[in-house]
Formats: sequence, C-alpha cells, structure tokens
Amino acid sequence: MRKVCVVLSARPSYSRIKSALEAINNHKDLELQLVLTASSLLDKYGEVIKNVQADNYKVSAEVFTLIEGETLLTSAKTTGLGIIEIANVFNQLQPDIVVTIADRYETLATAVAASYMNIPLVHVQGGEITGSIDEKVRNAVTRLSDIHLVATKKAAERLERMGEDPDTIFMTSCPSIDIASSVERKEELEYDIVSKYGGVGGDLDLSLGYLVVLQHPVTTEWEDAQEQVTKTLRAIKDLNYNAIWLWPNSDAGSDGISKGIRIFREFEQADRIRYFTHFPPEDFIRILHHSRGIAGNSSVGIRECSYLGVPTINIGSRQKGRERGKNVIDVGYDYDEIKKAVIKQWENGHYNSDELYGSGGAGEKIAAILADIELSIQKSLSY
Repeated sequence: MRKVCVVLSARPSYSRIKSALEAINNHKDLELQLVLTASSLLDKYGEVIKNVQADNYKVSAEVFTLIEGETLLTSAKTTGLGIIEIANVFNQLQPDIVVTIADRYETLATAVAASYMNIPLVHVQGGEITGSIDEKVRNAVTRLSDIHLVATKKAAERLERMGEDPDTIFMTSCPSIDIASSVERKEELEYDIVSKYGGVGGDLDLSLGYLVVLQHPVTTEWEDAQEQVTKTLRAIKDLNYNAIWLWPNSDAGSDGISKGIRIFREFEQADRIRYFTHFPPEDFIRILHHSRGIAGNSSVGIRECSYLGVPTINIGSRQKGRERGKNVIDVGYDYDEIKKAVIKQWENGHYNSDELYGSGGAGEKIAAILADIELSIQKSLSY
C-alpha cells in the first residue's frame, strides 16, 4: 500500500484537489494521509477543516503555522515555520509520496520539506503563468518536484522548456473542474444562501439575479489593497445589483482588503451587498453557476467559470498571463472600467462552456498515476 500525503493549506487547495482525494481514498493500492495547515485551520478563512471532516476524510495531522498579520514579513515567517513543522509531520507519517498544490507560500514550505527529506514530490498545477509572487513560487516548486500533474497543454510545454523531463509530466486537467462538471447539470439552487450561511449585510432577493465578488490582495501591491478593494466596492454598490461578496484569503494585504470592506460596510448604504466568509466547494460552484457573473481576481473566474460559462470580470494583475476563455473581461482598478465591464457581462448572460482546463475525470487520473508511477528522486535535470 503506497502512502500518499496530501497537504492542504487554504480554502482553494481543497476545491483544487478534492476529487483526487476521493479517488486516492478509494484506490485499493493507495493510503491517503491528509495534512491540514495554515489558513485551512482558521475560522476567519473559512475553517476548511470542518468541510474536510464533513466529507468524512480522516485528518492525519493539523499543523498550525500561519503567523497572522498578513504582511510580507509574516508570509516569509509562515513559510519558514511551515518547513519546520511540516518536516516533523513527514517524519512521523513516513509517506511514500507527497502531493502539494498550486502556488502559495505554504506550498513552497511543503516542497522544501519533502525535497530535503528525499520524499518524492508531486506538484499539481505547475507550468501556469500568473502575476505577483505566485509565479515565482510555482516555478520554484516545479524545480523541487519529481512528478508534475498539469491542467493544460501549454502548462506541460512550459515545464519542458524549463528543463523538466517529459516522462515526469502528466496532463490530467484541473481537479476543480470535476466539481463543476458534477454540479452544473442541476437546474436550480436547492437552498436559500442567506438561510444556510448567514452572512452580514443587505437582505437580498436573489431571484432577481446576483453577482459574486471575490477580490484577494496582490502580494506585490499589498500596500494598495485597501484602495483597490474600495474602488471595486464603490462600483458594485453604484450598479445596484445584488452582490454576494466573499472574504479574501490570507496573503499579504488581506488585512487591507478586510479593513476596506469593514469601513465601507459601516459608512456606506450598500443594501444590495451581503458578505460571506466561505462556502464549501460544491456550494460555491452552485452559487457561481446560478449567478450573473463573478468580479474580482480569483482564479475560479478563469478556471471553473470558463467551464461553466459564467461571465467573469477580472480586475487587476493577479491573474496576468493565465490562460483564459472567452468568458473573461480584463479591467484595471478603475471605477468606470469595472462598472462598464460588469454591465456588459451581466447583460451578456452565460457563455458556451470552454474545456480549456478540462471536462472532468481529473481525480481518477491523478490517483491512477500516483498508484502506478515509479517513485524516484530526480537526480539531474536537462537544460
């Protein structure tokens, strides 16, 4: 039985790997070891561990590493603490293989710990392009990894150009599309969002349509986070559309965005905006699917929404360079640009589905690769 240790660090990580967790857990030749760390354990960021436990996964270890403050300094310190604590967990669990996801600083901590302990490392979603520090982290993790599970053909090609052995690169598509492909067939939203999840803010009549807004800080622009989110808040408020607004992630600048939202909520009469901390993956995809669009800078607007055909208004530089479908309009942090793009997407309606990031089945592919791949540590790279 091959022991596969998957490290989850934040709410996006769970949706990005959930279908693979199920397939690994059900595979006769694999034993799933699930480690939760950083913001995935904290209530203010959705306490992902509750969703994991509700889905009946056994958590092998909880690793508290997030140093709060949401600055560049705390991000660096959290990465260092993560290496120390995650290395201890690997020493206890003795996994045969470690899986790390995407491009966050906790991903880098996982990769460094596994690499120095000579544990074969699998990286999910390498080879993509984005703005900010994320791309540097993703490429660093690529160089530390032994197996690469990529979402698109272009991502695979980039890894080859970086010098990675083609025999270690597998195009699986994106596991988050597995969730989208399962929920998109359901015609109606089966529950009332406010009754189920509460939130704070205006009382919304969602039957009139609604927009989803999710704006994260950009680490290379973290000092501008409050100003940036305030521009988006004012544009959305003045459009007078129903809006479901989600709290940001834990990157540097998160406090600036949170402060901007709180000040705006206190002093502005935004009766058609309601704020939520977090939705579980399937419910979030359902909410997106039934919306009139998503605004902000989350990769969900690029990935899952391309498959679902949900109109996306991508604001700022956070997703710069990422492959995208026709459902995306890019704008800057400009009040008029944001308003104009939201109106256009609201009136456009849903786009045709784009299978750029896959059409389903990624989780099963990933489990099969993890079960069958020959485990070895890369000893050299060709350039």
